[in-house]
Amino acid sequence: MDLVVKSPRIPAVGETILGEDFIMTPGGKGANQAVAAAKLGAEVYFIAKLGDDVFAEQSLNNFKKEGINTKYVIQTKEAPSGVALIIVDDAGNNVIVVAPGANQMLSPEDIKRAESDITSSGALVAQLEVPLETVEFAAQLANNCGVPFILDPAPAQELRPELLKMVDVLTPNETEAQILTGIEVTNEDSARAAAKKLLEYGVKSVILTMGAKGFLLASDDRMEFVPAVKVDAVDATAAGDAFTGSLAVGLAQGRELFDAALFANQVAALSVTKMGAQSSMPTREAVESFVRAVREPPLLKE
Repeated sequence: MDLVVKSPRIPAVGETILGEDFIMTPGGKGANQAVAAAKLGAEVYFIAKLGDDVFAEQSLNNFKKEGINTKYVIQTKEAPSGVALIIVDDAGNNVIVVAPGANQMLSPEDIKRAESDITSSGALVAQLEVPLETVEFAAQLANNCGVPFILDPAPAQELRPELLKMVDVLTPNETEAQILTGIEVTNEDSARAAAKKLLEYGVKSVILTMGAKGFLLASDDRMEFVPAVKVDAVDATAAGDAFTGSLAVGLAQGRELFDAALFANQVAALSVTKMGAQSSMPTREAVESFVRAVREPPLLKE
């Protein structure tokens, strides 16, 4: 669950300031990405672990409302549901602290239960809000059956080379890329250097997202920077999740990686025009309307 406070600015260490609106809304990186994909019309199976609390009840109700299959969502009394504390400033920037809760108990055995549906899927997406051994097991399972494995390396941490070599598409932001490579990503040149190093680690493709700047796509035969679609940002909290979830949809539908990334770029741009995480994820109809408006801006009368 996301507990979001709108604030004029991000407070300094030790500082207390008065905030504005407070929103409590379903969240979590994996859940956000699942909702993003479902709203675009994909058939989505979600694998996660929740506590036995009011946040779990609200999350399950929301998954069902969005049409997500929850047969692999497990509840436990041994830990609370995960929460994220989020501050969003007037420019749409944010800071986030995540308490994973029950997701830290998600095991390889829980992934194994979903093997039949994973092997028949168009893509498998994972994040780092669950134990690394579970992520590695999921990656190996996807590799074994030829399913594209997409890894969002957040919350940021160092990863074993064995895992990186099983990743078909890695989607770090600037901070995550720096933690993985040691290269500070501040511009297009440093993004290229970080992406090149990740490819050297064995990752097949990298899409390094850079917020309002855009993204860099890198693979063995291509390295191209694409600017972000310009919008009036309200809340960028789930922009990366919107990107990753819609990228998975594009790949599962058979799009070439660059084309899928362009589609994800549009979805992410539209998502930042609304407050909240899952509530900001656009439908396919909204995305198509947005794309038409970007391509064909209204004429101004003199």
